[in-house]
Amino acid sequence: MRVISFNANGWRSAARKGFIDWFHERDADVLCVQETKAQEHQLRVPELLPDGYHAHFRDASTKKGYSGVAIYSRREPDEVRTGLGWNEFDEEGRYIEARFGDLSVVSVYVPSGSSGELRQGFKVSVMDWFAPILREWLQSGRQYIVCGDWNIVRSRRDITNWASNQKQTGCLPHERAWLNALIADEHGDGSPCADGHGWHDSFRVARPDECAEYTWWSNRGQARAKNVGWRIDYQLVTPNLRDAIRHCESPREPRFSDHGPYIVDYDL
Repeated sequence: MRVISFNANGWRSAARKGFIDWFHERDADVLCVQETKAQEHQLRVPELLPDGYHAHFRDASTKKGYSGVAIYSRREPDEVRTGLGWNEFDEEGRYIEARFGDLSVVSVYVPSGSSGELRQGFKVSVMDWFAPILREWLQSGRQYIVCGDWNIVRSRRDITNWASNQKQTGCLPHERAWLNALIADEHGDGSPCADGHGWHDSFRVARPDECAEYTWWSNRGQARAKNVGWRIDYQLVTPNLRDAIRHCESPREPRFSDHGPYIVDYDL
């Protein structure tokens, strides 16, 4: 089973750059998209629907053309969920879950906090609220693959300029501590990891000793050409899927967005 997570920074823009053709060549089973930046009626049109896939969307209702998540799957889900119970989060179009038997695949978009103190405060509120939900999912007995843009690096191995970004959102010590406390895999940051019952970072499972293949690059300068990046896009899995991880990659090219797609193959 191949799952791809991708922050499109505008689904229509990524499609115009050839993403859908690229996606078909990858032969994936599920695609989780973040930042569709459109409403469903704009996305449910033939040129934006990959052939052979079922499409499900959760748009932002608070601001048109903002945020938005989607899941495209070969198999029709048994159930699709689009809300977690907090309107301020749900109405920004940040969560969608497709259920296939005992397996849940989630597309989630954690706020960035980069636009100022107000949004950084919202990001912290989301972190505090989301952590118990993630723990409930762990304890549910279901298999979960939680894909998305988490807007947080885990350690110095996940960012090019570690020292100079310590005061930047996405690399703040309390953000990293929050994320690492949820995850069982070692990361090299020094902050505590979860125990063996925590989530597993698919990249660190498949490639524990490597520096990251980054998933986001600034549009400033030549960050992407020089590979000056951050790894902030993850597929976190429940312990019952850890041994199913076979391969992962984060191709830097072609360029469809300021993010690159993150691909994981599972023995499912």
